[in-house]
Order: sequence, then C-alpha cells, then structure tokens
Amino acid sequence: MNDHPAGLTRPTLEYHTPLSRCVAMLVALALLTMLSLPWWADAGTIRSVIELSCYLVLAQMWNLMAGYAGLVSIGQQAFIGLAGYALFVLSNHLGIHPFLASALCLVVPALVALPCYLLLRRLEGPYFAIGTWVVAEVCRLLASGTAGLGSSSGMTLRAMQQVPPALRELGVLWLAAAMLVLALGGSYALLRSRHGLALMAMRDNPVSAASQGVNVGRLRFLVFLLTSVGCGMVGAVYYLNALRLSPNAGFDPGWTSIAIFMVMVGGIGSLEGPLLGALIYFLADRWFSAHGATYMIVLGLLTLLVAVFARHGLWGAISARADWRLFPVQRRVRFERGSPAVPEK
Repeated sequence: MNDHPAGLTRPTLEYHTPLSRCVAMLVALALLTMLSLPWWADAGTIRSVIELSCYLVLAQMWNLMAGYAGLVSIGQQAFIGLAGYALFVLSNHLGIHPFLASALCLVVPALVALPCYLLLRRLEGPYFAIGTWVVAEVCRLLASGTAGLGSSSGMTLRAMQQVPPALRELGVLWLAAAMLVLALGGSYALLRSRHGLALMAMRDNPVSAASQGVNVGRLRFLVFLLTSVGCGMVGAVYYLNALRLSPNAGFDPGWTSIAIFMVMVGGIGSLEGPLLGALIYFLADRWFSAHGATYMIVLGLLTLLVAVFARHGLWGAISARADWRLFPVQRRVRFERGSPAVPEK
C-alpha cells in the first residue's frame, strides 16, 4: 500500500533547497572577497570586517547556548577576556608569535570552562545566569589585581610591533576568516549531526527529550565547552586587532548585552537569526553610535518591540511568511509535481 498521496511519484529526501544552494555560493564568494581585502581595501574597512566577524561568531555562540541547550549565560565575557589575556601573556612574556599565540590561547577558556560548568551545572534559570556573571566578575577582579597583567591599566600587545603593518592586517583578517569558518561552519555541522537532532529536541522540550534517551547533561556540557572556546576565539581575534586590553574592556558585561540583543532581535533558536541580528547591530553601531544615550535607547526599544510583536525574532517572522531556509539543518520529504515539502518525521 502506498504511503504517499495518490497521483504523486515516490517521495525523496531533500537535504538542500535551491535557495540554500545559492546562499552557499554567496557565502563562498563573500569569504573569498574577505580574504582578498588586503590587496584593495583600506585599513578602516579591514578593521570593520574583522569586528563584524567577531559579532557574527559571538551571536552564534550565545544562540547555541541559550537557543538550543537552554543555558542562558550573562557571563560569556569571562572567556573573551581570558583568551585575550592569554594571548597577550604568551606573546609579550613568553615570546610566542602573536598569530600562533591566538590559537594556543584557546586552551585557557577550555580549561576554565571545565570546572565552571561542574560548579554551575546544578543551577537552573536565573541562578545559572547569575553564576556565570559571578565567574566573569571574579576573572575581572583577578586581572585588575595582578601586576603582571598590567593591573587595572591593562596591557599593550608589544610583540605585534615587530610585525609589519601590511602583514599584521593580512594575518588578523585571515584569522578572522578562519574563525568564521570554524565557528559558523562548525555550528552548522553540529546541528546537522545526531547531536544536532538532540539539541533541537532539547530546544523544543528538554523534559521530553530526556525521556526519549537524550543525555541532556552531557550535551549541555559539550555546548558550554564549545561555546566557551568560540567566545575565546572572539576575544583572541578582537584584541589581536585592537592591540590593547584592559580588565574593564575584556570582561565587560557589554559583550553579553550585545550578544543578547543580536540573538533576540535576529531570532533565537535558528542559525540565520543571530547572523541577521549581528548585521543589524553592526550597521546600527556604525550609523547611530555618535548619538550617545539616544542610540542605546533606540536599541532597547527595538529589542522590546521584537520581543512583543515577533517573539521568534525578525528572521522567525520572515521565515514564517516566506518559508525560507538559508542553512537547512533538517531533511524534508518532497513529492514531485509541485507538492509542498513537509518536515521529515
């Protein structure tokens, strides 16, 4: 007996859509354009692209934690600052080349994330969020009181002075491109894997997912560890570009505020939403930041309006109307002869 509608041919699994294939080509073109910037763009444009890359990764990391694993953290700035300080110490004090140190410094947020999660894993909801903020504040106070880290004045990346400016721009930009590929490509690959299916089940109903055999605790630990390293990449690339780091900058709660804004406005629980939110924040910061307090009020009102009238964010509203899937992570069953696709059971 046929299990598909009468008159239609045999159903096939759809892994990609025509739109997603076009987007994949555009992403590849954008990446190649980014890699070529040092040969035709000015220094200001390169620095802006690096900053945008950091925002894109930061938004996606917070989205993985809160939107999929259900871990609402307001202390991810701890791992941004830790990676930044590790980079400066490895370069200034140990003589390691800054580009190599930007990779080695990621060990520090990974090592710190292990005991942090063990301490915080029994906390739920706002208690977990407050716990992550406490960890970040402890890191800030320790950095402020350590003379070898410049105390409250911070540090300058002196080792970078030995690198020619052209090579510095090229190296930092290419590191930012590698960060994008690793973080965003890794997130896409994760969500398409069996762990991604479990994460999406957790996103929809953690209790039901656990009853179906999903190891919620282990999966949350995996996401916490990966996103901590991802935030560490943001800190390494950002402060490699800035060349200066202080405790109040590296461990600034504003990092998490920006992440929350980008994810909530763009759309939590999707790959596309945080990317849209990051682009909106980046453009708003470039165009309206000179207006001071008014600019912050507008951002706050925008977040409030989206939360009230588009609870799934701007991308959620767009995809609900147009059924767009730029980065499909679920397979769909499609019948030929124009029958609409339905999610696979």
